Amino acid sequence: MLLLKNIIFTIFVPGTITILIPYGILTRNFVAVPSQWGMPQYLALLPALLGVSVYFRCVWDFASVGRGTPAPIDPPKVLVVRGLYRYVRNPIYLGVLFVLLGEAAFFESRALLRYAIGVFVIFHLFVIVYEEPSLRRKFGESYERYCRSVRRWIPGKKYQETA
Repeated sequence: MLLLKNIIFTIFVPGTITILIPYGILTRNFVAVPSQWGMPQYLALLPALLGVSVYFRCVWDFASVGRGTPAPIDPPKVLVVRGLYRYVRNPIYLGVLFVLLGEAAFFESRALLRYAIGVFVIFHLFVIVYEEPSLRRKFGESYERYCRSVRRWIPGKKYQETA
C-alpha cells in the first residue's frame, strides 16, 4: 500500500510540476524538441538525471526508514535523517528543481528557467510556513537538533545522529 501511495503522489505532484506544466509552458511558447541534440542537450541531461535519482532515493528513504510518503497528508512516521537527508534538509525539493533546471537547459528556455525560479520560491515558502513548523511540532527537540546541524537548501557536512 505504501508503494502505491508513493507512486500516486509522484505521478500527481512531481509529475505535474516537472512534466505537465513545463509541457504547457513549452507549447504555449512554441518550443519544439530539438531535432538534433547538441552539447546543451547532452549536458542538460546531467542535472535532470541527477534530480530524478535524488527524488527516488529520498522517496525510498521516506518509505523504508520513515514508513511514509512525501505527501503532507501521509508523511513519514519517523524523522528521516539518513541518506541524502544527512547533508541537506530538503533533497526532494532539490531533486525536482534539478529536473526543472535540466529541462530549461535542454530546451534552452528562459520561460522554463523563470518557472523553475518560481517553483523554488513556492517550495521555500511552503517549507518555512508549513513544513518546518509541522515537523517541529511532531518531532520536537530531535528536529531542532537536526535543523541546527543541517542546512535547508545547500548541502553541507554530514549529520551525526545522536541517541
